[in-house]
Amino acid sequence: MSRTFSPGAGAHRRRLPAALVCVLATGSLAGALVSCHSGGGSGGASFSPRPTPPHTASFSGTPPSSIASSAESARASASAAASSASAAASAFEASVSAESARANEAAAAELKKVHDRGNALSDVSLTGKPRAETAGLLVAVVNIVNRTDKKASYAVQVDFVDTSGKTVESRTVGAEKLGPGERAQPLAVSDKPADVKLTPRVAKAQRY
Repeated sequence: MSRTFSPGAGAHRRRLPAALVCVLATGSLAGALVSCHSGGGSGGASFSPRPTPPHTASFSGTPPSSIASSAESARASASAAASSASAAASAFEASVSAESARANEAAAAELKKVHDRGNALSDVSLTGKPRAETAGLLVAVVNIVNRTDKKASYAVQVDFVDTSGKTVESRTVGAEKLGPGERAQPLAVSDKPADVKLTPRVAKAQRY
């Protein structure tokens, strides 16, 4: 009786000892993957390298130079803007002072003689100017009208008071030789920061 052998089964048994063996090299070759495959070609197995996680211990707390540069640029811009605003405010105040210095000096001298609130309160009122037009300063427009039938000069003291009613600073302005019915609008300028809430009031007004 003859025996029949299956070539497929024999081939299968011969392939078993050729099973793939893959090892991960260590030392200086750490992370390198050795890939092996059988001589049969289609029966081989392959392995893809596994990503190596970052070594976080080597990280520093310093932000990337581009971020640090942006932050530094923002700080420089803010500082430049503040300096520009301060310079603009100083320039505005200087222009007002130069324009009316002599009249204001005469008014201050006249008010030293006044022991009450003066004789011209009804001739004076206050309005404001937008901060956008005054470099951020609080500016009171002192509206003076000569309601008499003769030429007259005026001296006005404007107090800037806080929310409690306390006078924080005072300014004296003047207008000289106004004819009957003539108007003047000198400016009383506070140099306090914008975050200090102040209200201007007419403290004294003298016609002379």
